[in-house]
Amino acid sequence: MSEPEEDLQEESTKKKKKKDKRSVKKKKEKLQQVEEEDEDSEGVELRGIFKIGKKSHDVLLTRTRLTWTPITPETPTGEPCAQQHGVVLLQDIFAVKVKRRRAAGLQSGGPVLGVALFCCKRKGKRLEEETLHLHNASSEHTHTWYNKLKELLTGFSRPRYLKVLINPSSHKKESVHIYREHVAPLFKMADVRTDITVTEMKGHALSVMKECKLDEYDGVVCVGGDGSVAELCHAMVVRAQLDAGSPEKPVKQVLPLGIIPAGSTDVISCSVHGVRDAVTAALHIILGHTQQVDMCSFWSLGQLVRFGFSAMFGFGGRSLARAEKKRWMPSGRRREYALVKTLARLRPEDCQLSFLPVKTSNKSLFEHRDQDQSPDSEGEESWTTNQGLYLSISIMSIPCLSPHIPQGLAPNSRLENGSASLIAVGNTSRSEFIKHLKRYNSSSGQFSFSFVETHDVSAVRIRPRSAIGWSEEESEEEGDSRTSPIIQSEGAAFPWNIDGELVEIANEVVIRVHPQLITLYGEEVDEAESTVSCSCI
Repeated sequence: MSEPEEDLQEESTKKKKKKDKRSVKKKKEKLQQVEEEDEDSEGVELRGIFKIGKKSHDVLLTRTRLTWTPITPETPTGEPCAQQHGVVLLQDIFAVKVKRRRAAGLQSGGPVLGVALFCCKRKGKRLEEETLHLHNASSEHTHTWYNKLKELLTGFSRPRYLKVLINPSSHKKESVHIYREHVAPLFKMADVRTDITVTEMKGHALSVMKECKLDEYDGVVCVGGDGSVAELCHAMVVRAQLDAGSPEKPVKQVLPLGIIPAGSTDVISCSVHGVRDAVTAALHIILGHTQQVDMCSFWSLGQLVRFGFSAMFGFGGRSLARAEKKRWMPSGRRREYALVKTLARLRPEDCQLSFLPVKTSNKSLFEHRDQDQSPDSEGEESWTTNQGLYLSISIMSIPCLSPHIPQGLAPNSRLENGSASLIAVGNTSRSEFIKHLKRYNSSSGQFSFSFVETHDVSAVRIRPRSAIGWSEEESEEEGDSRTSPIIQSEGAAFPWNIDGELVEIANEVVIRVHPQLITLYGEEVDEAESTVSCSCI
């Protein structure tokens, strides 16, 4: 390379370096300008010097955030050093404490070291605890910041007193341990008081909710599985009806409910939080994150059966009925046994399915089924009615996410859109039905079969052709009679899976969706974290 070329290259490199420096300087000036605008718009509450880690920082507190910038000397050339800015939103801070140095055995006192901020850090769908230490040996300076931070945090709408119900029998009987080890310390750190009841039997939560003075609390917390959560949700809506003097009409329950997952699948918790994680659930409660959620009412012969979020008739109901007879098995093994056994004795149900669509269905019904646009029992409502053989019928007002099915049994459902997903699986071969089930573990395609139809509905009626019921003790020699329904003794009840609880009903069931009937702590998610996959089929 010739000397002129070398000179040109050196000159070009120098120009590039100068350009980069000017660009960095402009970016810093712009960032400083944005920060100054933020200060002017938000109003600076406090500004001071704290040591974070091993370096001194200029810390700025506004009404919405805390920012810090390292204090660094200028370089010999006079150019500012690259500075690592930090920021935390006050809405993510759930506790503030004064740090002190104490000798061993002392419970109080000691020289002041600064302020500790306990923050909520998002990691995917999980919420984790993170601590920011602001070191300053000045007692006056520290307490000024501590008092101002506490004052600003009281401006957020967060629970201060909670009614906690714990089901000690959930899943592996770990709910009390989960609460004591993972939840109670966070509540204590955030100065949240609790009134705890450990339930003793099924229905205990309902009796507690009917009797306790709910106006004393800011929210209710359930520690347990889907059955416990569904029972408490039902109890809260019933309590709202009693308080409003409206036993016939569903009444919105304004008191929020928090769900600490401690079950085997925790479908409701996953649908609200996206994960089965007690810390995430506890932090949502502490920070006051709330979500309005639709619920369904289930009726038979004009009598309310219960309020809930999801129901399965046919395959889902029978699988649960068989699983309940094997409670001595571990939950995973029990679930796989019930699925395999029910698939081995796969039978359709002959019933009349009616629904109120909220929009045009993405699939047409089987051609051989009759259409009836105005059943006689529902006045002016325009129902669609079909008679036929069904292997499975599901009605879900929430996505029903779980670690086993990350995208949910009803991936198109939302928590508060005022509708439910109706998934009707018509009569087909066992192999085709298994293909349909397997696709729930994949990304999509579970509804792309000709025998599967989905609808967004506001109400559903399932009317068995006769009270034919079912029996697990079906004859092994019956063979594969997929083309005909099971006919048992008159008056036998059909098994329903309602929010993971077995409910046996002999007559027709009417399900109605009630928009935003309950408030849950959490935030709606589109997909759950997958930690397990079902390999039984």
